Amino acid sequence: MGLTDIQSRIATAATAAGRKPADVTLIAVSKVQPPERVEAVLMAGQRIFGENRVQEAAGRWPAFQARFDGIKLHLIGPLQTNKARQAVEMFDVIHTLDRPKLAETLARLADERGSCPDLFVQVNTGAEPQKAGVLPDDADGFVAQARALGLPLVGLMCIPPVDEEPSLHFALLAEIAARNGLTGLSMGMSSDFESAIALGATHVRVGSAIFGERAYG
Repeated sequence: MGLTDIQSRIATAATAAGRKPADVTLIAVSKVQPPERVEAVLMAGQRIFGENRVQEAAGRWPAFQARFDGIKLHLIGPLQTNKARQAVEMFDVIHTLDRPKLAETLARLADERGSCPDLFVQVNTGAEPQKAGVLPDDADGFVAQARALGLPLVGLMCIPPVDEEPSLHFALLAEIAARNGLTGLSMGMSSDFESAIALGATHVRVGSAIFGERAYG
């Protein structure tokens, strides 16, 4: 496992699906990884990283950004409204737009700043009560709401239930995106990114398969 191996597997999966490897963006999920592992992946040429928490990213990335050009940060964890200002200042893309209050806050900040990160709407494809995201039946209405606020929506994101076949959820997400004229599909992680690519993923979020198992605590 490692960065080169994952890049090769992405290219193979894209080609098998009749797609260009360059159409799939690899997000290296660096949350809770020790700095030396992140630095090694930066040294290997990776520049697109995913973080779950605004505070953790704020403590980690400014020093790396001072040393490495071209880093792009993606927020892939839930965003509390009171962290929205810090998030829009730090992240290039936010994958977890999931409720009207957050959409309104981001729209207000975008007006103030004159810019806004690209946004994915998180869809709770498994309708799991403990998981963030709009329900599939509510996705069309929420996308319309966010667009009415002038937000730069680029796609949809999902995290399938751990005990269900992920491809069913990837197919559902792709269907909702197509219906709403959205081309971005943030789906697929270390264990299932190849099936996500086969179903149209444009962004895959891979952590442990690049960095090794995360060190909690």
